[in-house]
Amino acid sequence: MIKEIITYPTPPSVEYSTDVRVFNEELFSLIEDLKDTISVNSLEGLVAFQIGNHFNVVVVKKEDGSFFELINPRIITKKGNIVGIEKTAYFGGLSAEVKRYDKISIVYQDRDSHQHSLKAEGAFSVLLQRKIDYTFGANFLNKLSSKEKARFEKSLEFGSDIAISETCPTTFKRDYLVKLANSLIIVIAILFFVSLFVDDKTYLSEMWKYQLYTSFGALGVNIVYFFYAQYEGKEFATCSSCQIGNIIGTTVISLVKLTLLMTLSYFLVNPL
Repeated sequence: MIKEIITYPTPPSVEYSTDVRVFNEELFSLIEDLKDTISVNSLEGLVAFQIGNHFNVVVVKKEDGSFFELINPRIITKKGNIVGIEKTAYFGGLSAEVKRYDKISIVYQDRDSHQHSLKAEGAFSVLLQRKIDYTFGANFLNKLSSKEKARFEKSLEFGSDIAISETCPTTFKRDYLVKLANSLIIVIAILFFVSLFVDDKTYLSEMWKYQLYTSFGALGVNIVYFFYAQYEGKEFATCSSCQIGNIIGTTVISLVKLTLLMTLSYFLVNPL
C-alpha cells in the first residue's frame, strides 16, 4: 500500500526508530508499503520513520530495480570522507552539500531475522548513511557545516534552491571593476588639475601621455565590466541591479565622466 511521506514542515510522528523484535506479517506488510511508496515516488529508498512508523526498517532500491531490505541496521565502522550534494524527500525540492563517510560497514537482519554484515562505499555508502540517520530521528540538516546550514535554512524560507540562487546578493565581483574604473578616472582628474598649474611643455607632454594611457585603461575596464556584469547577472534573474538597463547605465555614466575629463584635458592642457 502506498503511504504518505512526511515532509517539511510537518514534524515526524515518531522521535526515533525502535528495533524490530517480532518478525511477522505486520513487519512484512510494512516492508511492502515501503517498496510501493518508493516505486510510485521514484525514490532511492525509504525508512519506516519517514512514513510515521516506529520500526527500524530501511528499504533501498538497487540499480537493477530490485529492493534491498535492512532491518535493525547499525553502522559498525567508518572510513574516509566524501562530500556531495544530497536531496531528501523530507525537504522536497531542496538540496545541500553534505560531508559523509566514504566507506562503511554495517550489520543488519533480513525478514527472517538472520544476521548479516555488509561493506559499502561511494554512492551506496552515502545512501545507506542517509537512511540510517532517519532511524535515529535525524536528517542531513544535522550534518551540515555552519555556512551550508545557513544557506539551506535560507532556502527553506524561500521554498526552493532556485529561489535562494536568485536572491540578489549585496555585493558582486563586478563591483570591483566599477571601483577600478572610478579610481582610474580620479587619477586622470588629478593629472588634469595639476596640469593646469604646469607651464613646462616637457612636463605637460609627460602628464598628457599618462592621462592617455590611464584613459585607455579606464575604457578597457568599462568594456570588461559591461560584458562580465551581464555574465554574472545571469545567475540572479530576479535581481533588478543585474538587469541590462542597470549595467548599461553604470557603463554610460563612467564613460561620460571619462570623455568629459579627456575632452577638457585635450583642449586646456594638451601641449601638442
